[in-house]
Amino acid sequence: MKNITLQFIPYAEIAYISPYRRVKYLIDLAVDNRILLIQGKLAPEEEADLIQETMKRIGKKRSRFKGIELTTFSPKTKNLSFMQSFKENVAKTLLGERDVFTIVGPATIVREIKKDPKKIQLLLRK
Repeated sequence: MKNITLQFIPYAEIAYISPYRRVKYLIDLAVDNRILLIQGKLAPEEEADLIQETMKRIGKKRSRFKGIELTTFSPKTKNLSFMQSFKENVAKTLLGERDVFTIVGPATIVREIKKDPKKIQLLLRK
């Protein structure tokens, strides 16, 4: 049986590096057959760069890298009072979306990622 590595990347680990280095770092980990659980959300430009860099890596000769699966998961809280909702919005404005998780997995391991508001399913390849 093949070992699968799930690597948690806290927001603080990638928050202060340039978007280019962040994308390169994430791709390098995915190429190393790691499923990444990233605290926070990538900017839309970073997601686009991640996909573009993935396509470049796939196109290289003798590359075993087959691409990535990517999703963002944001648990929704319901029935918050006005004050609770206000506090969450202020925290989100000041700190960013830290309650959001991004999952990046190599396509050689992750076949599909399914999500609903309460759970995420990673369908793996055999």
